[in-house]
Amino acid sequence: MRLSDLSRFRQIAIQIHDNPDADAVGSGYALYRYFKRDGRDVRLIYGGRNVISKSNMKLLLQELDIPLEYVTELAPPELLLTVDCQHGQGNVQHFDAENIAMIDHHSTGKLSDDMAEIRSHLVSCASICYSMLKDAGYNANDDTDIATALYYGLYMDSNQLSEISHPIDRDMIDFLQYDKQLISRLKYANFSISELETAGIAITRSNYIEKYRTAIVSSEPCDPNILGVIGDFVIQVDSIDVCIIYNECQGGYKLSVRSCALDVAANELAAFITKGVGNGGGHFNKAGGFISAADLSATGTDIEQHLHERMNEYCSGYDVVRYTDECSDIDSYVRYRKRPCEYGYVKTTDLYEVGTELKIRTLEGDVFVTCDEDVYIMIGMRGEVYPSSEKVFSERYNATAEPFSKEFEYAPTVIRNADGYVCELMPYAKKCISGEGAVVYARPVEKYTKVFTKWQYETYMSGMAGDMLCRSEGDIKDVYIVNRSIFDMTYEKADK
Repeated sequence: MRLSDLSRFRQIAIQIHDNPDADAVGSGYALYRYFKRDGRDVRLIYGGRNVISKSNMKLLLQELDIPLEYVTELAPPELLLTVDCQHGQGNVQHFDAENIAMIDHHSTGKLSDDMAEIRSHLVSCASICYSMLKDAGYNANDDTDIATALYYGLYMDSNQLSEISHPIDRDMIDFLQYDKQLISRLKYANFSISELETAGIAITRSNYIEKYRTAIVSSEPCDPNILGVIGDFVIQVDSIDVCIIYNECQGGYKLSVRSCALDVAANELAAFITKGVGNGGGHFNKAGGFISAADLSATGTDIEQHLHERMNEYCSGYDVVRYTDECSDIDSYVRYRKRPCEYGYVKTTDLYEVGTELKIRTLEGDVFVTCDEDVYIMIGMRGEVYPSSEKVFSERYNATAEPFSKEFEYAPTVIRNADGYVCELMPYAKKCISGEGAVVYARPVEKYTKVFTKWQYETYMSGMAGDMLCRSEGDIKDVYIVNRSIFDMTYEKADK
């Protein structure tokens, strides 16, 4: 669904969920301004039992002059657009309408269609609205109020930016030109005395797992950001490397994860804990997630048991491979050659001068490189991006001068570290064909494996059992892991 698809309606009511939070208000307000500019008769509303009372939300509404209306009755509008929620759900007061559309990031089984935009892989609804506005040719930075509302929505729904995972979310952090002074005021108007007491009580209830240097902490129901405050405190204990804070919320359990262990990425642990029963993600040190009460109940375990079992399974279930390690088992690898496939490549010095430090933004995370005649950026068939040396490139690929023209879920970009300037890669990408020199030694990993490569990734690469651990022929320290389905598509056994 595109915003232009909804512009055919003249009368629009944008409804956010009951007890609105910053993400709902910011998202709804940005869309309100878009449709208002488009000449539509538009209202921004919410219902439910309670009128907004939290100090940070009242400050946000006041400072940005957001025309949010509390309503208990509504004459059926031509279009009812629910934002950060879905019509018919328990946290949304029911109103009738001639037509209904939805924009949301919560997974409730509803899929995107002509009247719904559901992106559960994004951490906030503000991220969806930012992307949709951008696709509609609407620059959020043309209006500081909109940029501020969207940024604050992302900030609050991502547990103070600790649960960011998708490049769209990261783009918002880097590129939105928001009112920094107002955001600072909002940050310090977040908690009440009762919430402070909740945090204090939770800290005294930690369950310590000495074997894994991990604390699991239960909190009373509270604002999700309280969980982050508790986690930031607990992780400072000298005997704790990992902490998981959780509380019960509507529909399930909210989690906050902290890690200071090099081989335990918080975002990865959050995803592992919630796999099959919810969703999770974030940064290397800070992450979070949600576990559905219904999905958890179907497993026959309660939340405390689930967290202990998943933590035990995670910590005892992975291997670590570092490029600095000696490779004593090379005889167990099989020699493979890349099939002739099309890839994209960009020479870093075609972007900037030698010595310029860049951050490559991809779906897999950010990769850091320094521009040099010897450094290339490769673009795979699914939009995966990885650096390569000129020597490896010339040995493995046959370069062409033809443009590499493909569309991906997220078009890869590079960010210049010095000033944050963003540059899209695809306009510079040229096509190359993998040749006979693209040879690796590879073997399937037997269990979940973390690989620390020689390139400066934010953290390690990782793969599940069956994925392929690869070492470049001629440089066995150039080690990395490839998803098995991609490997089978792009490699074939080579003659010895």
